[in-house]
Amino acid sequence: MQEHPLIELYITVGNDQQNMAVEQLLATIDLDKVVLRTLRAVNVTQKTMLTLLVTDDNGVRDMNLQFRSQNKPTDVLSFPLLDQPLVQAPAEHLWPPKSDDGKATPPFVSPPLAVTNLGDIVMSWPTVVKQATALGHDPRYELLYLLSHGVLHLVGYDDQTEAGYQAMVGIQRQVLASLE
Repeated sequence: MQEHPLIELYITVGNDQQNMAVEQLLATIDLDKVVLRTLRAVNVTQKTMLTLLVTDDNGVRDMNLQFRSQNKPTDVLSFPLLDQPLVQAPAEHLWPPKSDDGKATPPFVSPPLAVTNLGDIVMSWPTVVKQATALGHDPRYELLYLLSHGVLHLVGYDDQTEAGYQAMVGIQRQVLASLE
Protein backbone atom coordinates (compact mmCIF):
# COMPACT_ATOMS: atom_id res chain seq x y z
CA MET A 1 0.00 0.00 0.00
CA GLN A 2 1.18 3.53 -0.80
CA GLU A 3 2.62 5.52 2.11
CA HIS A 4 0.71 8.57 3.34
CA PRO A 5 2.62 10.68 5.87
CA LEU A 6 -0.53 12.44 7.12
CA ILE A 7 -3.05 9.62 6.76
CA GLU A 8 -3.34 6.20 8.30
CA LEU A 9 -5.34 4.51 5.52
CA TYR A 10 -7.52 1.41 5.80
CA ILE A 11 -9.55 -0.13 2.98
CA THR A 12 -12.26 -2.70 3.70
CA VAL A 13 -14.78 -2.44 0.87
CA GLY A 14 -15.28 -6.16 0.29
CA ASN A 15 -13.16 -9.12 -0.65
CA ASP A 16 -9.39 -8.94 -1.30
CA GLN A 17 -9.89 -8.26 -5.02
CA GLN A 18 -12.27 -5.34 -4.36
CA ASN A 19 -9.96 -3.93 -1.69
CA MET A 20 -7.00 -4.13 -4.07
CA ALA A 21 -8.93 -2.38 -6.87
CA VAL A 22 -9.78 0.56 -4.58
CA GLU A 23 -6.23 0.62 -3.22
CA GLN A 24 -4.83 0.82 -6.76
CA LEU A 25 -7.25 3.61 -7.66
CA LEU A 26 -6.30 5.58 -4.54
CA ALA A 27 -2.62 5.15 -5.38
CA THR A 28 -3.20 7.37 -8.43
CA ILE A 29 -4.22 10.40 -6.35
CA ASP A 30 -2.45 12.47 -3.70
CA LEU A 31 -4.62 12.16 -0.62
CA ASP A 32 -2.06 13.97 1.54
CA LYS A 33 -2.08 17.01 -0.76
CA VAL A 34 -5.85 17.35 -0.29
CA VAL A 35 -5.47 17.15 3.49
CA LEU A 36 -2.66 19.74 3.48
CA ARG A 37 -4.47 22.13 1.14
CA THR A 38 -7.65 21.85 3.22
CA LEU A 39 -5.75 22.57 6.42
CA ARG A 40 -3.91 25.50 4.85
CA ALA A 41 -7.18 26.92 3.50
CA VAL A 42 -8.40 27.25 7.11
CA ASN A 43 -5.02 28.37 8.50
CA VAL A 44 -4.12 25.18 10.34
CA THR A 45 -0.33 24.94 10.09
CA GLN A 46 0.63 22.57 12.89
CA LYS A 47 1.71 19.00 12.21
CA THR A 48 -1.34 16.74 12.03
CA MET A 49 -2.43 13.26 11.11
CA LEU A 50 -5.73 11.46 10.70
CA THR A 51 -7.17 8.04 10.00
CA LEU A 52 -9.15 7.34 6.84
CA LEU A 53 -11.26 4.20 6.53
CA VAL A 54 -12.77 3.47 3.12
CA THR A 55 -15.39 0.80 3.66
CA ASP A 56 -18.75 -0.42 2.35
CA ASP A 57 -22.33 0.75 2.93
CA ASN A 58 -22.91 -1.77 5.73
CA GLY A 59 -19.85 -0.60 7.67
CA VAL A 60 -20.88 3.04 7.38
CA ARG A 61 -24.50 2.21 8.20
CA ASP A 62 -23.41 0.45 11.40
CA MET A 63 -21.33 3.46 12.49
CA ASN A 64 -24.05 5.90 11.49
CA LEU A 65 -26.53 3.96 13.62
CA GLN A 66 -24.17 3.63 16.57
CA PHE A 67 -22.97 7.23 16.67
CA ARG A 68 -25.76 9.25 15.02
CA SER A 69 -28.83 7.01 15.55
CA GLN A 70 -29.45 6.92 11.80
CA ASN A 71 -29.94 3.45 10.36
CA LYS A 72 -28.77 4.23 6.83
CA PRO A 73 -25.50 4.49 4.95
CA THR A 74 -24.04 7.91 4.25
CA ASP A 75 -21.10 9.13 2.20
CA VAL A 76 -18.75 10.30 4.94
CA LEU A 77 -18.58 10.32 8.73
CA SER A 78 -16.06 12.26 10.79
CA PHE A 79 -15.01 11.61 14.36
CA PRO A 80 -12.93 14.52 15.70
CA LEU A 81 -10.58 13.87 18.60
CA LEU A 82 -10.34 17.56 19.50
CA ASP A 83 -12.26 18.97 22.45
CA GLN A 84 -12.84 22.27 20.68
CA PRO A 85 -12.54 23.55 17.12
CA LEU A 86 -8.99 24.12 15.94
CA VAL A 87 -10.04 26.80 13.44
CA GLN A 88 -11.11 30.39 13.93
CA ALA A 89 -14.43 30.98 12.19
CA PRO A 90 -17.88 32.39 13.01
CA ALA A 91 -19.68 30.29 15.61
CA GLU A 92 -22.44 29.34 13.15
CA HIS A 93 -19.78 27.58 11.02
CA LEU A 94 -18.41 25.44 13.85
CA TRP A 95 -19.45 22.52 15.99
CA PRO A 96 -19.81 23.42 19.65
CA PRO A 97 -16.94 22.51 21.98
CA LYS A 98 -17.44 19.21 23.76
CA SER A 99 -19.33 19.78 26.97
CA ASP A 100 -17.95 18.88 30.34
CA ASP A 101 -19.77 15.74 31.44
CA GLY A 102 -19.06 16.40 35.10
CA LYS A 103 -16.20 13.93 35.32
CA ALA A 104 -12.93 15.19 36.72
CA THR A 105 -10.81 14.17 33.74
CA PRO A 106 -7.80 16.40 33.22
CA PRO A 107 -7.36 17.77 29.71
CA PHE A 108 -5.00 15.87 27.44
CA VAL A 109 -1.88 17.92 26.79
CA SER A 110 0.23 17.15 23.75
CA PRO A 111 3.94 17.90 23.74
CA PRO A 112 4.61 21.15 21.84
CA LEU A 113 6.25 19.52 18.82
CA ALA A 114 4.00 16.47 18.70
CA VAL A 115 1.75 15.64 15.78
CA THR A 116 -1.91 16.41 16.50
CA ASN A 117 -4.19 13.49 15.72
CA LEU A 118 -7.29 15.15 14.30
CA GLY A 119 -9.45 12.01 14.38
CA ASP A 120 -11.07 9.58 11.98
CA ILE A 121 -12.86 9.88 8.65
CA VAL A 122 -14.96 6.99 7.37
CA MET A 123 -16.24 6.82 3.78
CA SER A 124 -18.53 4.42 2.00
CA TRP A 125 -16.91 3.50 -1.32
CA PRO A 126 -20.20 2.33 -2.93
CA THR A 127 -21.83 5.64 -1.96
CA VAL A 128 -18.84 7.59 -3.30
CA VAL A 129 -19.22 5.78 -6.64
CA LYS A 130 -23.02 6.27 -6.73
CA GLN A 131 -22.73 9.99 -5.99
CA ALA A 132 -19.96 10.47 -8.55
CA THR A 133 -22.04 8.71 -11.20
CA ALA A 134 -25.13 10.78 -10.36
CA LEU A 135 -23.10 14.01 -10.52
CA GLY A 136 -21.25 13.01 -13.69
CA HIS A 137 -17.70 13.05 -12.39
CA ASP A 138 -14.94 10.61 -11.50
CA PRO A 139 -15.16 8.71 -8.18
CA ARG A 140 -11.66 9.98 -7.36
CA TYR A 141 -12.93 13.56 -7.49
CA GLU A 142 -15.86 12.67 -5.23
CA LEU A 143 -13.54 10.94 -2.77
CA LEU A 144 -11.23 13.98 -2.64
CA TYR A 145 -14.22 16.31 -2.18
CA LEU A 146 -15.46 14.18 0.72
CA LEU A 147 -11.95 13.89 2.18
CA SER A 148 -11.73 17.68 2.28
CA HIS A 149 -15.22 17.76 3.83
CA GLY A 150 -14.17 15.26 6.49
CA VAL A 151 -11.00 17.20 7.32
CA LEU A 152 -13.05 20.36 7.78
CA HIS A 153 -15.28 18.51 10.25
CA LEU A 154 -12.23 17.24 12.15
CA VAL A 155 -10.85 20.75 12.67
CA GLY A 156 -14.15 22.23 13.79
CA TYR A 157 -16.46 23.03 10.89
CA ASP A 158 -20.08 21.89 11.00
CA ASP A 159 -22.67 21.83 8.24
CA GLN A 160 -25.75 21.73 10.48
CA THR A 161 -26.50 25.38 9.61
CA GLU A 162 -26.81 26.84 6.12
CA ALA A 163 -23.92 29.21 6.88
CA GLY A 164 -21.70 26.32 8.00
CA TYR A 165 -22.67 24.23 4.99
CA GLN A 166 -21.96 27.05 2.54
CA ALA A 167 -18.61 27.81 4.21
CA MET A 168 -17.57 24.17 3.95
CA VAL A 169 -18.65 23.79 0.31
CA GLY A 170 -16.77 26.97 -0.60
CA ILE A 171 -13.57 25.72 1.03
CA GLN A 172 -13.91 22.25 -0.54
CA ARG A 173 -14.37 23.73 -4.01
CA GLN A 174 -11.41 26.05 -3.48
CA VAL A 175 -9.20 23.15 -2.40
CA LEU A 176 -10.16 20.95 -5.35
CA ALA A 177 -9.75 23.84 -7.80
CA SER A 178 -6.22 24.36 -6.47
CA LEU A 179 -5.36 20.78 -7.47
CA GLU A 180 -6.22 21.26 -11.16
